[in-house]
Amino acid sequence: MKALLFAAGLGTRIQEISKGKPKALVVLNNKELIVHAIEYLHKNKIEEVIVNIHHQSKMMIDFISNYKFPIPVTISDESDLLLDTGGGLLNVKDFFKSEDTFVIYNVDVLTNLDLSKMFEFHKATNALASLAVRDRNTSRYLLFNKNNKMIGWENVGSGEKILHSSEASERLAFSGIHILSTKIFSLLEDSERIFSITKSYIKLSKEYLIQGYVHDNDYWFDVGKPESYYQAEKFLLKY
Repeated sequence: MKALLFAAGLGTRIQEISKGKPKALVVLNNKELIVHAIEYLHKNKIEEVIVNIHHQSKMMIDFISNYKFPIPVTISDESDLLLDTGGGLLNVKDFFKSEDTFVIYNVDVLTNLDLSKMFEFHKATNALASLAVRDRNTSRYLLFNKNNKMIGWENVGSGEKILHSSEASERLAFSGIHILSTKIFSLLEDSERIFSITKSYIKLSKEYLIQGYVHDNDYWFDVGKPESYYQAEKFLLKY
């Protein structure tokens, strides 16, 4: 199976640590975040990765070209225009043309989630997309029914809410890990060039099965935030 690694973000939340480096090259416990991510994907049986880049792209290209990763790594260069998550995904559709299913992973995620178990879940439900989610505090939530089918979205800070169903809903926070059917590309083709994949999930969940995969028993850190970065640093020393 192949994976897309989102690594094109500006890294504004972690500037006090990155000190001019792109977020993906921030070092956590003597290892760059991109190395943590690709080693995790390799351990979870991903055979090839494409990485989207934008901020400090020359530094990223030099690092990726010279580092000996355990699996082949291709670059999707968004130097001239940052495409957001949806646009970044649609931009690499040819990379997945021989696949039925693929993974998306955020470079600032650190977890021990078992992707093979998540993949079995995805296969069993025949979902368009399976999204790793957790019960944690955040400002924006995906909304799911009792069967973990996505039925909406809510921003508790602004009060915005989109709900496709009158049934009871549960708030769960997205973990930045997706398993998708390549059928999604045909459903995104009419989208603008720059768009959010989350907004697409909200729209598509009205007609298609977008499933939540709850992984509360795994460890998980968003190391793109300074407070979580330091928490993960201490955690890994003891783990």
